[in-house]
Amino acid sequence: MKSSLKWFAVLTTIVMLFILLGGALVTKTDSGMGCGRSWPLCNGQLIPDKITLELVIELSHRLVSGAGGFMVLILSYMSWKNIGHIREARFLSVISFSFLVLQGLIGAAAVLWSQSDFVLALHFGISLISFASVFLLTLLIFEVDKKFEAEKLIVDKRMRFHIIGILIFSLIVVYTGALVRHTESSLICKDWPLCVNDSPALPSNLYEWVQMGHRAIAGAIFIWVSYVSFIAHKHYKHQKVIYGGWIAAFILVFLQVTAGAFIIFSRLNLYIALAHALFIACFFGVMSYLLLLTSRSKKNALASATHTVNGQDEQPDITPTIPAR
Repeated sequence: MKSSLKWFAVLTTIVMLFILLGGALVTKTDSGMGCGRSWPLCNGQLIPDKITLELVIELSHRLVSGAGGFMVLILSYMSWKNIGHIREARFLSVISFSFLVLQGLIGAAAVLWSQSDFVLALHFGISLISFASVFLLTLLIFEVDKKFEAEKLIVDKRMRFHIIGILIFSLIVVYTGALVRHTESSLICKDWPLCVNDSPALPSNLYEWVQMGHRAIAGAIFIWVSYVSFIAHKHYKHQKVIYGGWIAAFILVFLQVTAGAFIIFSRLNLYIALAHALFIACFFGVMSYLLLLTSRSKKNALASATHTVNGQDEQPDITPTIPAR
């Protein structure tokens, strides 16, 4: 694999991460209307004459997203051409670019026509899927599978259930977290882990339900990941990629929950809030790679069984040859 393709893939992955964090920055600083109801221009101008902090944040995000779109398109083409023989490469190429375009369209629609908070909350999740697709393409380009001997990996039914279940559940966590930001429910509950630690009670309004619902779901995924990480530590040490993947997932989900708590303690510190978004992006990337390995498990099992059968059948032929008459 050409080194230029490898480094371009790394650069594209980093840019995708900046797009993800840039979107979070726009939301957290209320900069969505920094360019007014104008897109792709800013206040109807190519070069705005009135500069504000919100305008700089929003315009920077648009520029990085536009550059990222071209980079993903180029990476998708190059991946299709160079590693198209790998089963997942073409699928990931299409998904990465398609979801990035979809993310941009939702962002443009929010600026031009406004959208409900429940629709806007989809934005981060769509960006996350696009980022994960580019991340997986990069791993394929670097031939990480060969280093982990992934072609020999067989994921059993129990582990397959946990990988798929947690990945799907993490999208719900992401959506509810985005909903907290878009409904401005971040500080509706002043305490943690309860809304009001001194007087436990059910939420009394929509904003408290959104906040506490997200906390409950985030707590559930933390417990789930902790449980599966324990299983991996106990039974899967011989499968290094599974074991290492779950240890990484546990560390990231722990950091995610911790950052979520400190967002409340720090009263929405911007750096902690961006770290919160970074940790979930990395966690989703790890889980996506585990899903990719899981999708190959059945094929690996069949190949292993075939190899075993062939090995048993390969006996020396001692039948005497009878001359033809």
